[in-house]
Amino acid sequence: PAPTERNDMTETALAHADTILTDALVVTVDDERRVISDGAVAIRGDKIAAVGKTDDVLATWTADDIRDASRFVITPGLINTHVHITGEPLTRGFVPDDTPFLENVFEWLTPIHTFYTEEDERISAQLAALEMLKSGTTSFLEAGTVRFMDPVVDGLAEIGIRARVGPWAWDLVPHYEALNMTTDQAIGRLADAMDRFGSVADGRIQAWPIVIGHTCCSDDLWRAAKELATVHGSGISFHMSPAAMDAEWFLETYGQRPMVHLEEQGILAGGNALATHVVHVDDEEIDVLARTQTTVSHCPTTALKVSYGVTQIGKFPEMVARGVNVAIGTDGNNASNYHDLMRATYLVAGLFKDARRDATIFPAEQAFAMATRSGARGLCAEDEIGSLEVGKKADLVLHDTNRPEWRPLHNVANQLVWSADGRGVHSVYVDGRLVVDDYRCTTIDEDELLRQAQRAGDGIRSRSGLPDRAKWPTI
Repeated sequence: PAPTERNDMTETALAHADTILTDALVVTVDDERRVISDGAVAIRGDKIAAVGKTDDVLATWTADDIRDASRFVITPGLINTHVHITGEPLTRGFVPDDTPFLENVFEWLTPIHTFYTEEDERISAQLAALEMLKSGTTSFLEAGTVRFMDPVVDGLAEIGIRARVGPWAWDLVPHYEALNMTTDQAIGRLADAMDRFGSVADGRIQAWPIVIGHTCCSDDLWRAAKELATVHGSGISFHMSPAAMDAEWFLETYGQRPMVHLEEQGILAGGNALATHVVHVDDEEIDVLARTQTTVSHCPTTALKVSYGVTQIGKFPEMVARGVNVAIGTDGNNASNYHDLMRATYLVAGLFKDARRDATIFPAEQAFAMATRSGARGLCAEDEIGSLEVGKKADLVLHDTNRPEWRPLHNVANQLVWSADGRGVHSVYVDGRLVVDDYRCTTIDEDELLRQAQRAGDGIRSRSGLPDRAKWPTI
C-alpha cells in the first residue's frame, strides 16, 4: 500500500509510530474476535502499538509512514505448526503420488534427505520460507529434517520469517548412513542446537528439541529431549500415529498406546509438547492429550494424499470438543506439495463436515483461529503472536480485495477460508518489518533463489539415483 498524508493534527500531542495502516477491514482474532471496519493498525518497532477505528487511532498516533490500506483485509500472520523446510522442497512433486505409506516414507522421502548438501539445505529453507511468507505465513515450526543447522538458520535470518527449528534426531533406525546416529549422538545434536540457536535474529529464530518420533526414538532420547525443552523454556515436537504402525509398535514394545506411554514417561507434561498427525488414536489417548494440554498439528493434505484414513477414523472434532488445542500444518513438499496454510485451513474446515455429515463442524471462524491463535499456543507464543492486539508482535498480513475471489465481500471469515488463498496476499510484516510488498519479497532476490532451487533440485534427483516415475512422457 502506498504512503499517504492523512493526519493534519498537531503532531506534538501525538505518540509516534513507525507505520500506520489506515481504513482497512481489520480481523483481530482477539478474545472477542472483533472485526473492525475502517480500521487502523499502528506499528512501532516490532510491536503493535494501536488497533482500532482509523479516526480513533489517528487521534492518538502519528507516523512518517501512514498508508492507505482501504483495499485490504488485515489479519494476523498465519502460523504453520508442521513443515519440512529441508529434505523435500527441492524435490517437490518428484515422489509419485500413488505410493503406499511405507514405500512413500522409506523408499522415497527419507532416502532423498541424504543427498542434500549444506548449500542445498540453505536454498531449500529459503524456498520454503519464501512460499510461506508470500502466502501469509509469518511463523512456522520445523519438522526436524535439518541436517546442517548453520546455513539453514543463516538463510532464515536473511529472509525475515519467524521460525522454530531443530536438527533431525532419532536413534532406533540403523538405515541411511548419513542420518544414522546413536542415542548419545542424537542427544548431543539436540543439545548443541539449543546452546547455539536458542535465540537468534532478535528472537525470531529459536531452536527446539525436535525428535522424529514414530517408532524411531528410545525412551532415553525422549526424556533427554524433554529435559532440554524444560531447561531452555522451549517446546518439544514430534511425529506420531499418522498410520496404524506406530500404535501397533508401541503396544508390542511397551504394552501401551503411544500417548499413554509418552505421558507415563513425562514427555507430555507442562503443556509444551506438540504432536503432529495423530490420526490413529483412541479415546483414551485423546483424554491424555486434553489432560496434558498437548497441541496437535493437523496436516489435512498429507492425510488425504498419503491415505491415512483421516475422514474415516480421524478424531479431530472429538479432540477439539475435549479441549485439545488443534493447530494446522502443511508438512512436506512430497506430502502436501504446498506451504500455503490458507489452502490447508480450507481442508480443515471442510473434511469433517462431509465425513460426519455435519455442517456445524469447524465453521470458518474456528478454522481460521486454528491457523492463528491455536498455532501461537502450539509454538508456546500465544502472548506474542496469533492475533492483532496492542503489545503483540507486529506480524500482519494484508489480503488484496481487488481480486475476483474477494468480491463481493460480505462475510470476511467465509471469504478467508472458503474463497481466498495465499495468492491474494499483497503485503506481509514480520516483527514490524515489511518483508513482502506488492506481491514480492523485499529481503532477497526471488528470481535468483528460484534459479538456484531448480539447479539444486536437479542435482539432488541425479545423485539420488531414484527413478523418474512420471506417467506422462516428456519428449
